[in-house]
Amino acid sequence: MQIKIAARHLNGLVVIEPEVFADERGFFMEVYRADQFHDLGLPVDFVQDNHSRSQRGVLRGLHFQWQPPMGKLMRVTLGSAYLAAVDIRKGSPSLGQWFGLEVSAANKRQVYAPAGFARGFCVLSDVAEIQYKCTGTYNSKAESGILWNDPALAIDWPLQEPVLSEKDRAARTLEQWLASPESDQFIYQP
Repeated sequence: MQIKIAARHLNGLVVIEPEVFADERGFFMEVYRADQFHDLGLPVDFVQDNHSRSQRGVLRGLHFQWQPPMGKLMRVTLGSAYLAAVDIRKGSPSLGQWFGLEVSAANKRQVYAPAGFARGFCVLSDVAEIQYKCTGTYNSKAESGILWNDPALAIDWPLQEPVLSEKDRAARTLEQWLASPESDQFIYQP
């Protein structure tokens, strides 16, 4: 079985497509294999798995964590969602640029965004379940978010009036994040 990189974006973000074996009974695929991830130059030390379920129109994000730095390998296991990531690393040639992709249980794509990216998703189907492997354990004292509709980012979300948490509604702009001392935790390293 082969896991392959379908595309690379923004100096670190990777779209991954697993090989899927399907027949009349269903399907089988490997979503993570340390040896293949290593050979592709992807992280192999995931320390936490998360599972999220949300209704149509819910937008979660754009979230990130600096201590410990947290990369995320995200996939949709039920329904469909639009996954988005923004480069927030100082000195990066793609600082402030975003990438978005519809990921679904049907297309089985995965998106890996390393530490230094703010990540989020919005649900396109009636319900969606998103699972993600993390390279760092959650630390509420060293996490934050970028405002989902920051005009400087101009993310082309596929919905206009999402359902948001209070925390996401009050998130900072990218400019405010870059002015904070914590932003020095993410310096681009080619």
